[in-house]
Amino acid sequence: MLDYTLCNELLAEEGKSLAEQARIAADLGYVGLELAPATLGTAPHRLSASEVAGIRQTVEDAGLRVTGLHWLLSGYPELSITDPARQRRARDVLLRLVDLCADLGGAVLIHGSPKQRLRPGGMGDAALTAHLAAFFAPVAAQAAARGVTYCIEPLSRAEDNTVNTVADGVALAEAIASPGFRTMIDMSAAGQTEPPVAELIRRWVPGGMIGHIHANDTNRGAPGMGDDPHFEIIKALRAVGWDKPVGVEPFRCLIDARVTAATGIATLKAYERAAA
Repeated sequence: MLDYTLCNELLAEEGKSLAEQARIAADLGYVGLELAPATLGTAPHRLSASEVAGIRQTVEDAGLRVTGLHWLLSGYPELSITDPARQRRARDVLLRLVDLCADLGGAVLIHGSPKQRLRPGGMGDAALTAHLAAFFAPVAAQAAARGVTYCIEPLSRAEDNTVNTVADGVALAEAIASPGFRTMIDMSAAGQTEPPVAELIRRWVPGGMIGHIHANDTNRGAPGMGDDPHFEIIKALRAVGWDKPVGVEPFRCLIDARVTAATGIATLKAYERAAA
């Protein structure tokens, strides 16, 4: 059976403490929390060692683990990974977030953050890949040194104009050529941009360049809140032998965050049983 980890921002937005978030996720059958750094404070890259240890302990006290970080720059609207005038501080923050992930016991960082990665005007695809590879090379090296995987997230063209397809993400990972840098598949973004998602999984996962999977619907809800073919996706994940936690990442609620999280994991587990 697959393991599932819950992205925590919807619970946090309802004002639930980290301890409450962890208890809810544990009760629903998740193995961990995938944390958005902005939910941990106004400057999560500057958390002290004791604060980081406290966060980790809070999650582990509920019988879970921190599986990773996502929405890395959502709390840093002034930063950019593509604007040369703002890249240096963005890289400094990301290097510290790599350390934060490792210190929390996480395994993966997911870089979406569309507002902080807009393509410079007039820059073509090859130049953009080289530009991003130069930016991310030190981040990838730090990730490899700390034993975590940094993943660039392909986003839909409605959100972003840099990395939009899995092939784009793979091209960037190949240009960086580090074991600490991969791409990933977000079912919502991929379902909007290059469906069917099941075929993307079958095509790209065996090559070793997919470091993470996010489960959600193209309507931006949890699995089960729309009509996406999650049964076929589950079959594809089983076929390729996916053995890492799948992050359930809804962007909107069905009634509330707990019901949304419950719907997501119940839907995926039901399809797993049906596919067995």
